[in-house]
Amino acid sequence: MRDRIAVFVVFALNGLALGSWASRTPALATQVHASPGVFGLALLGASVGMLAAASVSGRIIERAGARMVVAGSTVSAAGSMVLVGFAPSVPLLAGALLLIGASVGMLDVAMNVAAVAVERRLRRAIMPEFHAGFSFGALAGSLAAGLAAGHDWSPGRHLTVAAVVAVAVLLPILRAVPGSRPEHSEGVTPGRAPIRRPVLWLLAAVALCSAIAEGASSDWSALLMTVERGVGQGAAALAFAGFQLVMALTRLAGTYAQRRFGPTRCLAAGSVLAAAGLLAAAAIPVAAVGYAGFALAGAGLAASFPMALSLAGDAGKRGDGTGGEREIGFVTAIAYTGFLAGPPIVGGIAQVTDYGVAFGFVALVAALILPAAVGARRARKREEAALTVES
Repeated sequence: MRDRIAVFVVFALNGLALGSWASRTPALATQVHASPGVFGLALLGASVGMLAAASVSGRIIERAGARMVVAGSTVSAAGSMVLVGFAPSVPLLAGALLLIGASVGMLDVAMNVAAVAVERRLRRAIMPEFHAGFSFGALAGSLAAGLAAGHDWSPGRHLTVAAVVAVAVLLPILRAVPGSRPEHSEGVTPGRAPIRRPVLWLLAAVALCSAIAEGASSDWSALLMTVERGVGQGAAALAFAGFQLVMALTRLAGTYAQRRFGPTRCLAAGSVLAAAGLLAAAAIPVAAVGYAGFALAGAGLAASFPMALSLAGDAGKRGDGTGGEREIGFVTAIAYTGFLAGPPIVGGIAQVTDYGVAFGFVALVAALILPAAVGARRARKREEAALTVES
């Protein structure tokens, strides 16, 4: 039980980091005097860092263990938040975001590997529950960001406080995180390389589309509400807060929904809800509809990323009950290309047109989760059938 609580808290800390700085994007853009297109390129730094870290994280976790990687990456993310808050120019902001992206990327894979370890101990899928912790953390971070903006706190002051809180919370729960001593069973050979498995590419597509939609809601929802809907910075942060609150509550029910309807049906239904919510926020020029649209998008996207990673971990499970690190790292790395491509694409579209058109594009991306989820289920069945024939 302690490991389950500890992993939940680690997910919450990761969400806290995101919610803290992502909700301050209007203030950060003003601080470095950046237009939407230029600011989107600065956000690219975080995506590059996340992608680079996720690409190598699986092997690092196999050697060092999830606990060690969680500790190092959390401390690194906290320090990077301080650098983001005090960045005086676009290049320095991009560099600070590169560091925080690398830290969060490594933490993301490590905490999901730890979560899969807890799932295997309990012998049931509870990944949405852990990702609810991420959403609650992001919600707390975004609400704190709204209060900080409302009281005229600078990003530097606000993010320094958030960083200290994150490290202080990590220390007492770290020992309960699974994976302190990686075990390598003799005589157990790894499965096929992830790059050669269609099911993992399709699960990565689910996570990729989800990452683009989540990233757009995180990075640009506040700017949509301020620029297109005319609300203040403090009120604009509530759009992301509502998105994260509904996502967190939906994820708490995700374990039951997955058992009742299966992951594919949950992913398909979520795709439709997310696309509808994002389209409403983009097309209807009413602030209240914007808030409601992002809330609906939060409900729709709630299951996508956690279920994709849980299914990837299951696809990587070996006969002795170990494995899954490489598969989770592979799917996460592909998903992070969404964070890599999403910010400049959304920023570029907003620069040429407006934020409404940009979020219309994001709605289309969210709709693509449905065919990818169906394809992943079929690919997994083909793999299982081939293994049955071989045995």
